[in-house]
Amino acid sequence: MTQRSHRFEDGRLRYITLGCARGGKARNRTTNVARPRPTSKTGCNARINATFFEGVLKLLTVHNTHNHGLSPQKSRFFRCNREVSLSVKRMLDTNDQAGIRMNKSFAALVQEAGGFENLPFNEKDCRNYIDKARHLRLGKGGAGALHEYFARMQYKNNGFFSLLDMDDNGRLKNVFWADARSRASYKYFGEVVTFDTTYLTNRYGMPFAPFVGVNHHGQSILLGAGLISNEDTETFTWLFQSWLNCMDGEAPKAIITDQDRAMKNAIALVFPNTRYRFCLWHILKKVPEKLGSHGAYKDRLKSQLLKCVYDSQTIEEFEKCWEVMITTYNLQENAWLGSLYAERTYWAPVFLKEVFWARMSTTQRSESMNAFFDGYVHARTNLKEFVDQFDNALRKKIENENAADFHSFNVTIPAVSISPLEKIFQATYTNSKFREVQKEVIEMVGVLPTLHRKDGVIATYHVEDEVCVDDFIKEVTQTVYFNEAEVDVKCSCALFEMRGILCRHALAIMRVNKVKNVPEKYILDRWRKDIKRTYTFIRSTYDSVDARPEVSRYSRILKVCHFLLFTL
Repeated sequence: MTQRSHRFEDGRLRYITLGCARGGKARNRTTNVARPRPTSKTGCNARINATFFEGVLKLLTVHNTHNHGLSPQKSRFFRCNREVSLSVKRMLDTNDQAGIRMNKSFAALVQEAGGFENLPFNEKDCRNYIDKARHLRLGKGGAGALHEYFARMQYKNNGFFSLLDMDDNGRLKNVFWADARSRASYKYFGEVVTFDTTYLTNRYGMPFAPFVGVNHHGQSILLGAGLISNEDTETFTWLFQSWLNCMDGEAPKAIITDQDRAMKNAIALVFPNTRYRFCLWHILKKVPEKLGSHGAYKDRLKSQLLKCVYDSQTIEEFEKCWEVMITTYNLQENAWLGSLYAERTYWAPVFLKEVFWARMSTTQRSESMNAFFDGYVHARTNLKEFVDQFDNALRKKIENENAADFHSFNVTIPAVSISPLEKIFQATYTNSKFREVQKEVIEMVGVLPTLHRKDGVIATYHVEDEVCVDDFIKEVTQTVYFNEAEVDVKCSCALFEMRGILCRHALAIMRVNKVKNVPEKYILDRWRKDIKRTYTFIRSTYDSVDARPEVSRYSRILKVCHFLLFTL
C-alpha cells in the first residue's frame, strides 16, 4: 500500500490517498540494458481518496479493482505490512553485541513465533535494522570509527596500543593493536610466538594477523593483532615493526610462520636475531601433492621422507638419510625437494632442537586461536565490529585462563609414583604442565639406561626406549650426559630444550644417580602455578567501565600498583 496526503499550514490533514503498492509505472534506473532490474509495478489503479471534513474523513472515490492477482496469505511480504517491534529490536541489539549472527537470531524468532508466516517481518528487515543500529553506534564508518574507538580505549587505559597505517589518499591500509593485558603477558610468555594470516579476510579484504603465544597452562594467548591490506614485505615489515614498538623493542627469541617469502624477508629486517621456523605441518601437508605421482610414493618414499624428518637425531644422520632418499628414488630433479633441502635449517626438527618452542612446532597454535574467534567474527564483519567482538572473545579466553588457575590451585592431581622428583613438579607446576611431566614419569617404565662411559664427573648413558607410532613399536636409543658435580643432565631428544619439560630419559638417569631434588634450572617459571603474574591485575576490556565510585577507585589503585611494579 502507498499513502499520499496533504495538510493545511496549521498541520491539519486536508486529504489522503491510499493506493495499491503495485500502482504507477516501472522506472528502469539501471544502465545495463542486458540486465534490467525487476519491478513490481503494474500500473494498478486500485485506490481510495478521502478528505478530512469537520473532524471526520469523507470518502471521495473508491477503486477496488486490481489488474493483478491477489494473495492475502502473502500480504505479509509487502513493505507496508512489515514492522520490527521494539522488543524484537532490543533482542537483536543484545544478540548483535554478544556476537550472535543474524541468521541464528532470526531462526530463534521464527521458532518462537511458530513459523515464518507468524512474523510481521523478514530476515532482511532485521539485517537492515542492525546495520542502521550499528551505524548509529559507530557514528562514522570504517577508519574513522576505528580511530575513535582506539582513542577512547587509550584514554581509559594508558597501556592500550594501536597504530593505523593510511595511504596517500587517506584510506586505511593496515591496523595494529594490543591491549594492556596482552602487552603485560608478553613479558612472561613472549619468548616464542606464532604468526599467520590464513584465518579470515573481512569485508574490506583485510586478513586478520594475530601474534599468538602460550601461557603457563599451555593455552593460546593473544599478544597483539593486525588487519592488513596486502601480504607483501613492506606490509609485514610495518606490522612487525609496530608490534616490536608496542613491546618496547623486545623481540621474541623464536617465531613460527608458514613458508611465505614476504614474511621471511620482513622477519630478517625487523627480527634479525630471532630464530625463525617454518610451520612443519604446512610443509608435510604438501607432500601428497608434490610427490604423490611418484611410483614408489605409497610403498616406501613417504615413509623414507618421514624417517628423515622425525628419526634423525643428529644433523649428520639427517644429511645421510636425505641423500639416500634422493639417490634411491631418483629425485635429483625434483624442484620442491630441492627448495626444501636448501631451507632445511628452517623446518627440519634436528636443526631446531636447541631452541625453546614451548611445544609450538607449527602455526596450528595460531589456527586454534583463529578457531576461537569463529564464534565472534566472520567475513561480513566490519572494522569496528571486528574490534568489539575481538574484545568479547578475548574476555572469554581470559575467563578460561582464570578457570585453569583456579583448578591448579584447588585441585591436586595424585602422583603416580613415589619419586620425590614427581612430587616437586606436582607442587610447583600448573595441572596441565604437571600432567606432561607425569606422562614422562609413567613412560620411565619402558626405558633401559646403561652406562656407556665416564670421564671424571661426566657420565654418558645410552637409554633404550620404545616409541609407539601408528600402532607400531619403534625402538630408539637416546644419549644422556650427566654431570654428577653440578647435577646437570642433557638428553639427545632435547625435550627440555624445546618444551621445558624433563624427558623420561633424563628422569631415569636422575633416578639412577639417586637425585632427590630437582635443580631450579629445570623448574621453569613460565610453567609455575605459585607465581603471581602482574598481567592478571589488568582488566580485559576498557570499553564498558562500571561507573560505581568504589569500582572506579579500585581501578585507579590497580593502575598505580601496575605502574609501580614495572617502574621501580
